[in-house]
Amino acid sequence: MSTVEYDIQPSVAGGSQAAEPVRAGDVESLRPLPRISVHSFCESEQMLRLMEACGRDRRMGKVSMRINAGGISAAANMFASAPTPNLLILETNTEPGGIMAELAPLAEVCDPTTKVILIGRYNDIALYRELIRNGISDYMVAPVSMADILNAIAAIFVDPEAEPLGRSIAFIGAKGGVGSSSIAHNCAFVVSNLFSSEVILADLDLPYGTANIDFDQDPMQGMAEAVYSPERLDDVFLDRLLAKCSEHLSLLAAPSMLDRAYDFDHAAFQPVMEVLQRAAPVTVLDVPHAWNEWTRNVLASADEVVITAAPDLANLRNTKNMLDALRKLRPNDKAPHIVLNQVGVPKRPEISPADFCEPLETDPVAIITFDAQLFGNAANSGRMISELDAKSPTAETFSQLAHLITGRATMKKPKRAGIGKVLGLLARK
Repeated sequence: MSTVEYDIQPSVAGGSQAAEPVRAGDVESLRPLPRISVHSFCESEQMLRLMEACGRDRRMGKVSMRINAGGISAAANMFASAPTPNLLILETNTEPGGIMAELAPLAEVCDPTTKVILIGRYNDIALYRELIRNGISDYMVAPVSMADILNAIAAIFVDPEAEPLGRSIAFIGAKGGVGSSSIAHNCAFVVSNLFSSEVILADLDLPYGTANIDFDQDPMQGMAEAVYSPERLDDVFLDRLLAKCSEHLSLLAAPSMLDRAYDFDHAAFQPVMEVLQRAAPVTVLDVPHAWNEWTRNVLASADEVVITAAPDLANLRNTKNMLDALRKLRPNDKAPHIVLNQVGVPKRPEISPADFCEPLETDPVAIITFDAQLFGNAANSGRMISELDAKSPTAETFSQLAHLITGRATMKKPKRAGIGKVLGLLARK
């Protein structure tokens, strides 16, 4: 996440009243912000909390932010003896007639390349025009939202002509062996077939990944070369590492070898994710069941998260803990989707879907029945479920999931649709 420093008392910065969360749709389409430095000067406690919330958003992951108490005069005093950052965000309560005079001392010490966003209290067109004419990048009238701030920064620093970024969907299991990888692989395959859209499946489980087996592939290179050589990673190098699984699906395979210990820095996979998002409209990330700095970083950075769980007590506990943790890591994004898998194993005691969902306070987007023969045949033959039995309820579930995770469907009010069906009927756009 972004680096945030404070020149204020902790009791003020982290007051008991938290900043109001942003609706996911307000910032969902916003590109990650580039590596810039931002100093904000806040006169009100509300603005302090708002800037703190901005610093925690995943789109600010590369931004170095410093939050300061005070207004324009405090900024002028600080930068009289220090270089100014890429962006200044200034709050002021001054009336329109006095703002230009208040800005004058800051203008004398401000670097020519520094951009300035001013947040005032007065909706005054003449003031706005004068500020823009004098080099202010944007003038916003309080109260402002977090979405307003992030979009204002993006308007300055994100190239509107840049190619759109692809969508990243991270799949992770609430417990080992619950079938998260199988669901990730089948969803990636279905998305590529249904929409004739380029999809990259990235297997992040370097020692034990199964994507190469599931697609009957044996590539010589893949994820290991990408993550251990970030300085070489570009579109050309990526093309050499990808294995073609079908017309529109490519695989960045794990080595699935134990010749080394796979210990990673928290941001080790960030360069890989950035290149993948530029390379294809959809990237499916098969994340191993682990909880460390790099998996947290991957899950925090993804556009969508899908948690797969089996209907037992350990899975329920882990799913609840993961939901709580991810809501804190991703406060301005949609909650993770829950897929309940391996339901109806013969003679195995299970928690019913209703009892499983109640403490989670959310319904699973799909319930998938246990079908040892269908999944076993698919795994052993290196084929996907829809290739073996396109008319099966499980194949239909994967089709509906593909619509949901790519944003081509929205959830209606959930209804119990029976085992093997998506619980919330999906309204296709």
